Amino acid sequence: MTRTILLGFEPDELTANQRAQIEALAPNHNLLVTTDRRRIEQTLDEIEIAVRRFPTELFTHAPNLRWFQQWGAGADWLLKHPEVATSDLVVTSGSGIHATPISEHILALILALGRGLHTAIRHQAQHKWQSPTDWGTLFELPGKTMLLVGVGAIGERTAAIASALGMRVLGVRRDATVGAAGVAAMHPPEALLDLLPEADFVVLTAPLTPETRHLIGERELRAMKPSAYLVNIGRGGTVDEPALTAALRQGRVAGAGLDVVAQEPLPPDSPLWEMPNVIITAHYAGATPHYDERAMPIFLENLRRYLAGEPLQNVVDKMLGY
Repeated sequence: MTRTILLGFEPDELTANQRAQIEALAPNHNLLVTTDRRRIEQTLDEIEIAVRRFPTELFTHAPNLRWFQQWGAGADWLLKHPEVATSDLVVTSGSGIHATPISEHILALILALGRGLHTAIRHQAQHKWQSPTDWGTLFELPGKTMLLVGVGAIGERTAAIASALGMRVLGVRRDATVGAAGVAAMHPPEALLDLLPEADFVVLTAPLTPETRHLIGERELRAMKPSAYLVNIGRGGTVDEPALTAALRQGRVAGAGLDVVAQEPLPPDSPLWEMPNVIITAHYAGATPHYDERAMPIFLENLRRYLAGEPLQNVVDKMLGY
């Protein structure tokens, strides 16, 4: 039987050098470079390895598929496909490649809120020359406290930058015994409610799992300081959006920077669009021109390991969803 590696790229997205590296590692495999569903369906019986793009609903229809190397970090798509989560398919992720762009996006949102740039841009669109009438709405970062919820590679780099800017950083992660440079103190998830009143910025980088869905809800928002800001670059489902909308309207939190929302694209009638204390970006915090050059080495090393029968890196716990 033909053993095929499905490379989910458009033909011009995969360089000749990248293809040569894959061929050198897997000379006994056929390479299929396509994102065309019809071609994928025609080859389902032959596909042993799938990379980057693969229709999730076809996983259980590929009888010889053994390993899927996804290009992104989040694997919450498994929540919608329990049949895949309970299968023998090995799923590996691109975890770790987003640390630079996403940490910079987090700081960009915080700095924009701190200097009132979101308001200035609205004024610019109106050809309106106006500085803040209340300088108390501006803030500086030294001495502020950032609470990082979910301290993986992204959180660790964010903590390093934030601490270098004079901020105190507290962290929440599943295993609180594992510290991180720049994090003054690490705490378990059950400490979240006690930590929220200390935070000037609550930054969510946690994946979406059954345990993290609506991690920030009415109770948590009421525990935050009225001067605090929420920044979410993880998944929209970790926040109870109606509760956040109400808290923003009522001034119970100062503002929010949201790269992710519960329903994407954000519906046109969402009140979040019009809120003057909210910055919305369209789920592109991880975007970078260096994305593929960082993801490809993870796949190539995993391909070497797979063919050598060695443990793969970045294996997703399919039941946890990350």
